[in-house]
This record gives sequence, structure tokens and C-alpha cells, in this order.
Amino acid sequence: MNYRARHLADVRPGGVPEPRFGVVHCAETNSWDTVEPNPQSSPVLPLEGTLIPIAFVFWLSIAVLVYVYAGYPLVAKLLGQTREPADWPLLPDAQLPTVTVLIAAYNEAEHIAETVRNKLELDYPREKLDVIVVSDESEDGTDEIVQGIIAEYPDRVKLIRQVPRAGKTSGLNLIMPEATGEIIVFSDANSLYGRETLRELVAPLADPAVGYVTGRMVYKAADGSLTGEGCSAYMRYENQLREWETRLGSIVGVDGGVDAMRREIYTPMRADQLPDFVQPLTVREKGYRVVYAKKALLYEDALSEVSDEFRMRVRVSLRAFHALKDKAALLDPFRYGLFAWQLFSHKVLRYLAFLFQLTALISNLIAVSALPNNPIWSLLLVGQIIFYTMAQYGSLMNKQKQTPPKLVSMAYYLCVLNLASGLAFWQFLQGKKQVTWNPRT
Repeated sequence: MNYRARHLADVRPGGVPEPRFGVVHCAETNSWDTVEPNPQSSPVLPLEGTLIPIAFVFWLSIAVLVYVYAGYPLVAKLLGQTREPADWPLLPDAQLPTVTVLIAAYNEAEHIAETVRNKLELDYPREKLDVIVVSDESEDGTDEIVQGIIAEYPDRVKLIRQVPRAGKTSGLNLIMPEATGEIIVFSDANSLYGRETLRELVAPLADPAVGYVTGRMVYKAADGSLTGEGCSAYMRYENQLREWETRLGSIVGVDGGVDAMRREIYTPMRADQLPDFVQPLTVREKGYRVVYAKKALLYEDALSEVSDEFRMRVRVSLRAFHALKDKAALLDPFRYGLFAWQLFSHKVLRYLAFLFQLTALISNLIAVSALPNNPIWSLLLVGQIIFYTMAQYGSLMNKQKQTPPKLVSMAYYLCVLNLASGLAFWQFLQGKKQVTWNPRT
């Protein structure tokens, strides 16, 4: 007999069913019969049509995430291998440039003495090194501590007080006219350098094509034991990526607490701009390279609380969104070539990765809801659940001061970063800006 499939619930005016599945029409008897659909059969075309855009969103989201975290680094590595590695030998004392270390501090009485003395005691000719501290209206005795060091080193240390409080960026703008070094080094108020860090930072600047150099941050626990670069495998991954990007020409991101640049190309910034992000991009706009010196080591205490780290990530991400908006011209491949691709891949997509995580999860849930018996969609959802469970487990281990396994640590840091980026993006859309903040947050 000749049957035509129809859906029982969809009936046209006059009692004629719509062409869907659920009942069948027999041509010989001219009658409609109810049938039970086979749950193991493939979805009918209307349902498949509905899932096509859902599947597209899911696989696009996964593809972007894979590209951001694995594809782009792989391409950067392969392209970098086609170019000669950078070789910047350390300079003899006679050829070393003069250096001024700039330190912005707000209520850093706990760290400022050790930080300033650390810079003064580095392996660098004393007559070529001086330190300027800008106190952002500190109230905890930071100024008095620096004054005590000035009494010991009157020709090498200077203190400038910024009143009213206006943030790190304004402080750097304020003290730049006081800097006399050919090279400016930016240090955080709690940053301790390796003994040869300054020599490693200035070595690439002997190349006239290089305008900005960043070093490698190594976090340590409160008891002094190293917990790894960036407290996670994530920072090891970032530093490796910087090595590959340096071979391409310029890196996209810097550490901020161990940076050096040519004094003559410093550009004053707005108070709300992130100096660790905006200044290197401005240097690249001017045609100079921004490179990574992996032997220029910076040691900092790890953030002890998950909440502190999250707030720091939100603050940095918010200012990064504004920086990307300000420097959008660098995304023009016709003007900036390969660097435009690097900036888009490493920063724009990276900071928007939370969107693709969210759409991958939501589209997967919709697909499983529509096709509960489809093993592929179910397995994909199980994989996502395992990933987020690992991230939550990593959070609990961090709260208990335990070091999580590598995979757990990676899942945790990715979620912290992307959740912080999501909150920062919402604040960015609302027009919020952050100029000042308290130490270590």
C-alpha cells in the first residue's frame, strides 16, 4: 500500500494534516492511521533542519577554542621555525646603556624596601642605574620607607608623591620627565629580579629594530618554594608562545613587572589605560619590535586567595578590552601584516573565548535535549561536564593550598581566565573603567 507520513498534532484547517511524521495516509483506503515512531530511527527532516544551526554553532565554538589554544600556537611555532632565532648577547659594561627603574606604589610598605634594594643590588654598573618611586598617595608608611633608602643612596633613588591618588598609569606619566636613563624599566612594587635580569632586558635593545622587551615571571609560594611560572602550566604555555612570537617579529602580551623600553619612544597614556598592554602596542605602532627575553627573571609571590586572583583577572581583562578598542587600528592586516593576525588570534579571540565556551555548552545541551538517544551528542556533553568538574576540583584544591594535577590546573585556570573575561566584558559594555586598585588585587 502507498503510505504518506503525517504528524498527528499538526492539522490544517478543514482536518488535513501537515506533512509531518506521526500518522500515515493510505492511498488505497483513503484513510489516516496512527503509527508509533521508531525511537532508534534517524531524526526526521524538520528536526534535522532545526539542529543544523545548533550543530553549526557547537562545532564553530569548538573550532574557535581549539584554534585559540592550540591552532594559533602551532601555526606560530611552524612559522617561527622558518626564521632565524634571535641572538642578543649580553653587553660588556662599557656598552651598557643607562637605566632608570620606575616603580609605582600604593600602600606597599610590606614590599617596597625589598623591591628597591633588589634593584640597587643587581649585577649592573651602579653609575648607570637609578630608581624612581612614585607613591600614589600611600598612607601606610611607604613614603617614609623609601625616604630612608634615599638617605643611603641619595644619588640613585628618588621619591615622587602623586596627590590626589590617580592610579599607576598617571603615576608613570608623572615621573617619566624625571627619568634620565636611556632605557626605562618598569617594575611592580613587589617584584624581585634575578641578578642578571637588567643585563638580559637591555641586550635586545642593542638592536635598533627592538623598542620594547619583556621578561619571564616566576611565581613563588609564601614559604619561598617555587610553584611554577604563573602558578600553573598555563603560564609555561604562555611563555613558550612568546618565544615563538618573538621569532615571528613581535610578541602580543607582556608581563608588566619586568619590562624595558627606549625612553625616547615612551608615549603618555590616559589614566584608565593599561600600561602593560597599551604601551607595547603603541611601540609596535611606531614600527619597533616587542620581544621576549626568557632569561630576564622576575620573582613574585603567588596570590594566596582564589578571590584575589579572580579580581585581578577581571581588572586586567577590563582594561585589556578598552586597550583593544583604543588600538583597533593594529588589527588592519594591510598595514600591520602578520602582527594583525597575531593580535586578533592571541588577544581578541582569547579574551572572547568565554563566549565560545558558553555557546559550546548551550548548543550541546539543546542537541542532547532534542536527541536524547544520540550517543555522539551525549558523549560530547559528558566531556564538557568532566572538564568543568575538573575546574571545580582545581578551585577546591587551590582553596585548600594544595597543588592540583596538571590537567586539573589547566582546566581551572582556563575557567578562571574566561569567567573573569566574561565579567569584564559585561563591565566593558556598560562603559565601566578602573583606574586605581589596592595592592595584590
